[in-house]
Amino acid sequence: MELVSSVGITQDAHPDAQITVTSSRHPAAAEAITPKRTVVVVFGSGQEGILQIVAEILGKAWTTVTGLSKIVSGSDAVVVGILNRDFDKTLSENNDLSKLLLVNTHCIDDSTFPDERLSVACNYEFLYSHTPIFRRDLTRFLSLILGQRHPHEDLATKRRTNFISTTFPDVRSALPNLDILSVGSDAVELRVDLLEEPLFDGNRNSIPSLKYVGQQVMLLRQHTELPIIFTTRCVNENGKFPMDDPKLFHRYLRRAIQWGIEYIDVELWLPEDIRKDISDNRGNSIIMSAFHDFSGTWKWTSPEAQKVFKEGARYADIVKMIAMVNTVEENYELEYFRSTIKANYSYPLLSAVNMGPQGQLSRALNTVFSPITHPLLPIIAAPGQLTAAEINGALHIMGQLPKRDMYAIGSFRSTSQSMFMEKCFNELGLPHSFSCIDRGPRGSIESVIMQPSFGGAYVNPPLSSSASYIPTKSDAARSIGLIDTITVNGSDGQHKFIGENATWKGIRATLTRDYIPSAYRGRAVIIVSSSESDAAAAIFALRSLDVGTIYTVGFKALGPLAAGLEPFTSIQSVKLVEQPFVIVSALPPEKSLLVQPLLRHYRSNGHASPPSTRGKVFLDLTSGPRKGDPLTVAASAGWTAYGIDDVNVWTTVETMRLLVGQNVPFDFVRMASGHGLY
Repeated sequence: MELVSSVGITQDAHPDAQITVTSSRHPAAAEAITPKRTVVVVFGSGQEGILQIVAEILGKAWTTVTGLSKIVSGSDAVVVGILNRDFDKTLSENNDLSKLLLVNTHCIDDSTFPDERLSVACNYEFLYSHTPIFRRDLTRFLSLILGQRHPHEDLATKRRTNFISTTFPDVRSALPNLDILSVGSDAVELRVDLLEEPLFDGNRNSIPSLKYVGQQVMLLRQHTELPIIFTTRCVNENGKFPMDDPKLFHRYLRRAIQWGIEYIDVELWLPEDIRKDISDNRGNSIIMSAFHDFSGTWKWTSPEAQKVFKEGARYADIVKMIAMVNTVEENYELEYFRSTIKANYSYPLLSAVNMGPQGQLSRALNTVFSPITHPLLPIIAAPGQLTAAEINGALHIMGQLPKRDMYAIGSFRSTSQSMFMEKCFNELGLPHSFSCIDRGPRGSIESVIMQPSFGGAYVNPPLSSSASYIPTKSDAARSIGLIDTITVNGSDGQHKFIGENATWKGIRATLTRDYIPSAYRGRAVIIVSSSESDAAAAIFALRSLDVGTIYTVGFKALGPLAAGLEPFTSIQSVKLVEQPFVIVSALPPEKSLLVQPLLRHYRSNGHASPPSTRGKVFLDLTSGPRKGDPLTVAASAGWTAYGIDDVNVWTTVETMRLLVGQNVPFDFVRMASGHGLY
């Protein structure tokens, strides 16, 4: 804690909170212990507020300095801010910056762009405007660069992944329909070479400036939670960037890494020193090696194909190979090539498709980041591209996606869930049916899931994980004791039921919208509930965030999650907790107002402070008409407040991934479901 004693601390830090900065590596590389690094925020005059927001998102104290020499050693106990003009002055002092994580922040509201000298000197850069949602963009950015968000790890385990390419000259044109455009996509590609920057004389810049590209990245990040693929395609590969200036590609790709882009597309023709530099400095971004052949003479059976893969694999996590073909038979040659790569290489992943009408079969058979299009896009990014619905339709015809009966099983008579799922299935072109059925007498669920056409179910209220007819349960379902999703795994030819719990993931996703995961580490939590089962998913989600002591009010835990919980037995017990970071209410509607005294207690006893200076989270899991308004009370006391609707939307996203293996973005769920779903 040497840094704490060397500078004036402005806010209180939790002594046990930590930030671990990690880097993405090839799996074969030896994992080293990453030393702690002080997060240094470079900000502009009049923009001091960004420092406070960064500190709150990280759950850290913050301070300011006028020179980097005052930072004695690397420590993650505090966030340090420095004015950009002071930072610029200290660059010539030969300071050791290896223990610092330098983040240049810049507000573009005045139409300015960061000074190149500052950008190059910093590890990362965050562009922002003063909009209501920019904090969540900043949270995602910080989570990625600090190695606490790994979207590729989740996507790599999916049976198939797709990405949508925004072929708009200005992403603003895509924003109104982006929630629909990205249904079925696991990432959104920004075709930087297709952007057209307007000039003052009415013409368009043939190569968009970094300033314009940065603004486009910011806008896209503000309107989607999906990972972004940053692509600069050259003229020889159906793009618009010139091939006579490799340094141009290098400059843009390096800046994309600084902007915290999740996937960086690097064309294989670029000089090796550039590709190696991008790989060596990728931070937590994933590198995609891109190779295209438009000649029509490419052969997947040739030694050249193996050579291209091996060369791409040297500096990439995903090798993308795309070729123009003239016959259907060449799709079978590609599948043989794909099988040999899978047999001989576990890493990196291969994404390979054929272009043109004759190559469309390969787009359905490819399972790793298939590029898809959408009718609302102005142009198709490559010849023969298919929509997600067309790919699913083709898979169904080939017998790879058989029709299944899906269900919402509950103690309610409502068609809203069924109508919403049908919207999703129609948009995705899935052949499945979806029905809502009431939970009947004992044995009724078992009779439903034993039908040969059963494909999965969402269950509300959830089943006990002790149900004998679902012998396989996920670790979460077993620990929580509840199954809210039943999936079917038929990959081995057997009709195997798996009990899952999606609710805890919905809770975790909600909690990490405005705070990075480590902000919760070691912090006290209070959970108010009438029963352990109502609180179990929240306990599991909070434990996944490595919280400190969990204090319980209103229930006694006896199950697998009971270890480490401390019950409040009196008012005196409440007074012993100095300041909880999180309060969760899982009360029934008629008792929802009982949490309000706790919220007021910490405000009235001097523990509350403005939300810009101290992070506090209130999560209300109560469903139905409430007595009182805990969310309003919490917000007025400075808590970051989330309701059950937020959790339900994220849970629906997770449920869709479990049931059909495809992604339906948060914004689409919120838009398409309306309030009737909940």
